[in-house]
Amino acid sequence: MKFQRRKLKAVFIWVWILFLQKMDAQYLEGLTQVRDTSFNNRSAFKKTLKYFPNISPVSEMHFDEVVQKNDIVYCSYGKRRMKLDVFYNKNKKEKQTAIILIHGGGWRSGSREQHHQMAQKLASLGYICFTPEYRLSTEALFPAAVYDIKASIRWVRENADKYSVNPNQIVSLGFSAGGELAAFMGVTGNMPLFEGVVTNSSSKSQVNAIVDIDGTLSFTHPESSEGNDAKTVSAGTYWFGYSKKDNLKLWEAASPLSYANASTPPILFINSSIPRMHAGRDDFRKILTENGIYSEVHEFENSPHTFCLFNPWFEPTIQYIDQFLTHVFLNKEL
Repeated sequence: MKFQRRKLKAVFIWVWILFLQKMDAQYLEGLTQVRDTSFNNRSAFKKTLKYFPNISPVSEMHFDEVVQKNDIVYCSYGKRRMKLDVFYNKNKKEKQTAIILIHGGGWRSGSREQHHQMAQKLASLGYICFTPEYRLSTEALFPAAVYDIKASIRWVRENADKYSVNPNQIVSLGFSAGGELAAFMGVTGNMPLFEGVVTNSSSKSQVNAIVDIDGTLSFTHPESSEGNDAKTVSAGTYWFGYSKKDNLKLWEAASPLSYANASTPPILFINSSIPRMHAGRDDFRKILTENGIYSEVHEFENSPHTFCLFNPWFEPTIQYIDQFLTHVFLNKEL
């Protein structure tokens, strides 16, 4: 019953959005059709090193047992081919848990290569990892990125036998903007409102667990500072095409917290020590607790937002992910 009410709320929000869009001019200057590559592990390291001089980059990883296949097309929009990379352990024959790793970059920058080291490491532990690209705000506004990640989830299910994926053990994992998207996947699985155009596919887009690494749960929560356009256009305004003050309902509709309910899968939060980067987390967990849904929080003291990309936090992050998924899929029926 609660889930039905939340679905009705989502429909109402979307209708209201369409109404508001007729009232206010949409900000489209960010649609340059040029991919922004300014945010990457190297640039993030250079920036973070100024404040955390003891960090070190995570070296490229290659394991003899891990096969990496790049540039696999998972869907297309005209001539635009959306690609992902896959990492799997060739020695594992039984069906394994699949992890879809979603990169960060403020929904405007970044690339799927951001989490190749993490994908390699998790694949060496027996997970099958997929790193999809998605349309950034220079290319298409919200909810295009949502449509893309959902398309990648359906693609993974459609190719479950090929890659020995257990279709009932698919995980959305993301960092920063990718963490927000990972959580959004978990709370809006199979919701027609956010599926996009689905052709020739009977596969579902829901995930069975979520790993949110420093991704906001709400754009409109008091803890959130996203949407401050005082000095420059915010990442959120670029992504939505409207500022928060011009279209608050749209920002609410894009917030995972708006849809958290009894059907939300178990979730792991791995966070930095910067509260605004995980705005809405405690309220989100409260809803989960009320519905008996398992969740974990691990927060690194005195850590930067980009902690998971660098040492000394990379290995503990991997351990938290592995321990959580082991608990969820081996010790609890979903």
